[in-house]
Amino acid sequence: PSGVYRYLREGRMVWPLTWAVIIGTLPGVLLGAWVRVAWLPDPRRFKLFAAAVLGYIGCRMVRDLLFKKNGGHDRARVEKRPQVPAREPGGAASPGTSGGRALPPARVIRFDAVRIAYEFQGETYAVSTPGIFALSLLVGIVGGVYGIGGGSIIAPFFVSIYGLPVYTVAGAALMGTFVTSVAGVAFYQAIAPFYPHMSVAPDWGLGLLFGLGGMVGMYLGARCQRRVPARIIKGMLTAIIFFTVWKYVAEYLR
Repeated sequence: PSGVYRYLREGRMVWPLTWAVIIGTLPGVLLGAWVRVAWLPDPRRFKLFAAAVLGYIGCRMVRDLLFKKNGGHDRARVEKRPQVPAREPGGAASPGTSGGRALPPARVIRFDAVRIAYEFQGETYAVSTPGIFALSLLVGIVGGVYGIGGGSIIAPFFVSIYGLPVYTVAGAALMGTFVTSVAGVAFYQAIAPFYPHMSVAPDWGLGLLFGLGGMVGMYLGARCQRRVPARIIKGMLTAIIFFTVWKYVAEYLR
């Protein structure tokens, strides 16, 4: 919630994208939780599938980092740091600023059952609403199976496949992760009595430790994101993806 609060406070939440992610991932994470306890008590083979999917995403992001071509579009213009206006002399900082320097918010152009379109730093981005919903549903299922936040999976898809700027998808991914995590924990706790022979209920002590560390990390990440070029963020994300792929493959072969 700390990262979500930071994005809300600074007005950096692209709400059409956020709602599409929440509506898609919420039923997916509940279905994934049921699949996890009913069909995948030992998800060894599923980890290989997840590694293949993440490996594909990582390869696409490497291609984007090395070859800045996207149908003739100059991607370098959207991978630079967002340009923020300088603070006027004597100007006071507003809730959406840091030291008087505000990150420009995205302007929603269209939001309906067919398309989501918004403008960010003079560039217009449009995606299919059903496509975002279907992707979010799939990510929700995977997240429910593994008990992980779908934001870590869906953000690379938004960046590498849909070509959306990192600065505009992070808030939606975090909000989706927050909502689905709460729903997933509640669902696992609710179904635990029906599977007494399995460890289904959440480990609240371990979860508290994860939560405290995650809260601090997400708040600092949301605060520092606008100061780091998108290319560096994508490079870090790519490294994390390939590390996860390596871990999954190693666990499968073990």
